[in-house]
Amino acid sequence: MARLFRDAYGVPHVRASSVLDLAHGQGEVTARDRTWQVEWLRLRASGATAVVAGGELAEAWDDYADRMRIVDTAQRAFATCTEETRAFLTSYVDGVNAGLAATEPTEIPELAHLGHRPGEWEPWTPLATFLAQHVLFGNVGSRLWDRLATGVLGEDARLLSHEGPHTSGSNAWVVGGARTASGFPLIGGDPHRNLEQPGVYQQVRLACTDPDDTFDVAGFSFVGVPGVQHFAHAGEVAWAITNAAADYQDVVEVDPDQPLLPGLLRLGPRLAVRTTSAVLGDLGFDALLPLLRARSVEDVDRAFDHWVEPVNNLVIADRAGAVRYRIAGRVPLRGSDGHWTGWLADPNRFDAVPDGAIVTANERRGPESDLIGSSFSPPFRADRIRELLAGRSGFTTADFADIHNDALLPSAAILTQLVPGGFDDFDGVMAVDSAPAARYAAWRSALVRRLAAESVFAPIADPAPEHDHGPLLAPSLDLVARLGLALPTLALEALAARRPFGIDLFAHAQAALDDVAGTDLPATWGETHVAQPAHALHADEGFEPGIAFLPVAGDQDAVRTMGSWPAISDAATRGAVARYVWDLADRSAGGWVVPTGASGRPGAHYDDQLRPWLDGRLVPIVTDWGLLTEDTSLTRRGESEPDHRPGTPDGERQPT
Repeated sequence: MARLFRDAYGVPHVRASSVLDLAHGQGEVTARDRTWQVEWLRLRASGATAVVAGGELAEAWDDYADRMRIVDTAQRAFATCTEETRAFLTSYVDGVNAGLAATEPTEIPELAHLGHRPGEWEPWTPLATFLAQHVLFGNVGSRLWDRLATGVLGEDARLLSHEGPHTSGSNAWVVGGARTASGFPLIGGDPHRNLEQPGVYQQVRLACTDPDDTFDVAGFSFVGVPGVQHFAHAGEVAWAITNAAADYQDVVEVDPDQPLLPGLLRLGPRLAVRTTSAVLGDLGFDALLPLLRARSVEDVDRAFDHWVEPVNNLVIADRAGAVRYRIAGRVPLRGSDGHWTGWLADPNRFDAVPDGAIVTANERRGPESDLIGSSFSPPFRADRIRELLAGRSGFTTADFADIHNDALLPSAAILTQLVPGGFDDFDGVMAVDSAPAARYAAWRSALVRRLAAESVFAPIADPAPEHDHGPLLAPSLDLVARLGLALPTLALEALAARRPFGIDLFAHAQAALDDVAGTDLPATWGETHVAQPAHALHADEGFEPGIAFLPVAGDQDAVRTMGSWPAISDAATRGAVARYVWDLADRSAGGWVVPTGASGRPGAHYDDQLRPWLDGRLVPIVTDWGLLTEDTSLTRRGESEPDHRPGTPDGERQPT
């Protein structure tokens, strides 16, 4: 059976004598701690959110989930998994269902508010929930924007493309043991996603004591998925990822009167989407168990050979001192006609020397990137992290936490050149208590509003009906949002004595400065730049999510990414949904933190990591079982459901 222990922050540490008992225990504690989230993920995956949420956006999501055939792809992917992986997933799902059955819905605020009882999970549901969380993570929105912008602006549309202003991303970096205080490698980073409550990631520790299958791994798991996936420390080896910004989704024109070819998913009457997972019928879940069992860089590297999507930049380090980078995922190759012709065989792996470092922040890495994608993040975050690492040694966890918290906005040094002398008092740091940062943000928004009013952009601001893809995809086509992100690119054009789109950017910048002069500006950046985690029921009358909106440092292009949307909102709706430092010398010497807490239940570790996260502090990774408190609430696997051990008849227990 599985035993559950918790640290002072309620983080679950699950220990079991078999891998299937461990999966069951992880599934059960997930359902108990994140009951509402588990149900919401199931509804999203099955395209049934309108049952509880209602409204135009919920209906749009449900329609999109159906068009993207999330359930069908998950079922196909489950069928392609190995027998061992299917048993692992099934035992996890049995645990989820046991946890749901043991939870009274009236104790969960969301379920009580809705008068709703959770539905049962199927063995393929973890794959469906994972796919649902990533189906909009690729480049469908970018492709639709490119169609609209290019049709209006021609080749100049590149100035508003994602190359430069890329909205999704993460930071990850690693230094070799020759540059750390301990002599062992250190990995640090933070994934950037939409801020949600409860959070997308579950801190978890999974330990198996089977003499033939022993492991002990701490890391972040996607709620609803067994094991740990993208960020983990397995004692002897640790790893982390960032989004590789790869092109693994295409939007293609189709004949509305003809059936779709295999691998295509209908987006509209004349448009379809081609995705790697739909073409292959695979999501890469055969990587899950090898990752738990990994002991070395080579083990993790081989495990990620199974990975499909999203396509990631992967950094790995182990106690032997090895440090490696590779691309993880299936990248399609295209012929001159745009059709997929095969898959990228070279994962671009390379090893760092002991006194070296590897940084990845979704940027264009070099000529090899041309085979992977077409639009990447601006180099600001990656360059800044390299600058903070340069010429230093003796790194510790505290040093890496300082890098997490670097709120310098490199793009500000570009934009303020448009108004010489206008921001001499601004050091470029988007600090919570900074008045100059607040004034800079107000000016930036005024500049975006002026640009959006230019007649050249009118056909984008009010597009033709064929570019209406509903409220779900509307943010990808929002002119104001795109202009806000593209400001550094446009400024560089102006500073190079070019007039982007025929616009006098210098005149607009000065006029925007006049717009904010003498106005009632926020006293500090933190007055309007508040962390604003979304909740699925935030619009429901009478329901209060329960987490206050609080000031937070950083901004879109800072290492401390807390994205705002100039001329739309200063609120940080997207940013670091976790931070971590993996110390290969001693796992407990590292640290981790999430924006809210380990639990989705108010009053039960729901928001006790919010303040450390806002302050840029990490909470401890506790590895000593003697310092943990046992939680005896878990049920015993097999009491109410069949055994799914590979090769074992249902219901017949075998010794572990």
